[in-house]
Amino acid sequence: QVQLVESGGGLVQPGGSLRLSCAASGSSFSVVNMGWSRRAPGRQRELVASITGDGSANYGDSVKGRFTISRDNAKMTVDLQMNSLKPEDTADYYCHAYVKLTSTTGYTAWGQGTQVTVSS
Repeated sequence: QVQLVESGGGLVQPGGSLRLSCAASGSSFSVVNMGWSRRAPGRQRELVASITGDGSANYGDSVKGRFTISRDNAKMTVDLQMNSLKPEDTADYYCHAYVKLTSTTGYTAWGQGTQVTVSS
């Protein structure tokens, strides 16, 4: 079983920056893709960014050019650097990882979430 623990959320002013971190533990050798999603009050969960084991990243349209995802395979961590934050970035942010069990099966592990509030 893989466990994910996030850190780094908080309150920041518009235009500011925050860095979220997520550490995986347990059977982390089987982790494939990792990423971050968010859920704002009254809105559906949306993918913020994801990254493969070889470092190929994918971003949601609303964060392209402002957020950067990175990964350390040795430490099994994934970070999200968030710059030029906007009030609409306010949400609970969740780390997730796809855990491969066999060549055709697996599951997605989720962290407990960390709150990001962008407000003056």
